[in-house]
Amino acid sequence: MFDITVSQFDLVYNAFSFTIAVMGAATLFFILSRSQVAPAYRTALAVTALVTGIALYHYVRIFASWEGAYAVTNGTITATGAKFNDAYRYVDWLLTVPLLLVELILVMRLSPTESSRKAVKLGVLAAVMVGLGYPGEIATDSSTRWLWWSMSMIPFLIIVYDLAVGLKASIASQPESARGLIRSARTLTIASWCFYPLVFVLPMLGVTGGNATVAVQVGYTIADIVSKAGFGVLIYLIAARKSDLEKYVPA
Repeated sequence: MFDITVSQFDLVYNAFSFTIAVMGAATLFFILSRSQVAPAYRTALAVTALVTGIALYHYVRIFASWEGAYAVTNGTITATGAKFNDAYRYVDWLLTVPLLLVELILVMRLSPTESSRKAVKLGVLAAVMVGLGYPGEIATDSSTRWLWWSMSMIPFLIIVYDLAVGLKASIASQPESARGLIRSARTLTIASWCFYPLVFVLPMLGVTGGNATVAVQVGYTIADIVSKAGFGVLIYLIAARKSDLEKYVPA
């Protein structure tokens, strides 16, 4: 672990704590909101709650690992010798990133064949992307990080292209009043996902030591909040809008 200041430790500590609260509240909201939408969209909300629930669990583990890596005594911080475990974050992404794509597909309510095809394709690409990123994340030299970053960008760019271009026809088939929300969900996904590779390369662009540790952890945390909880709210709004159009009345 790199040496950091007490204020840097507190910044990451508070970011993790805030994210635990956000993911917990989001999970509860999505579970309780399932009864407010038509049955056809409840699976999408269940997957949304699963995403934030998985993130909640892993952020609890990440938070505990961060606490265990440093000790603050009388305003002085020292490394305990325990390793901060970045694997928790990647295990979380391996589970949640494919599910995030499934959420959008489910709430669009495409044909079973098209839904299955897109879910499998995007889910596999997302898992490969995350898997290729981890060896670079734990590497200590820039050349190795650049290599794995470049490899993980291949499935990443395919996914972004499919979201930006491949979904155009599917979005056009959606009810007109829901298209704007679906486009917003797609745009939010692309924008938040583009933030991850930018955070990844910070240590290769001259950000070093404790500054790199803090920038990466806070950057990933912000992206997770937006791409999971923020995206989930849009999924709920799409489901609610389409339920209204279908004249669904909650019991």
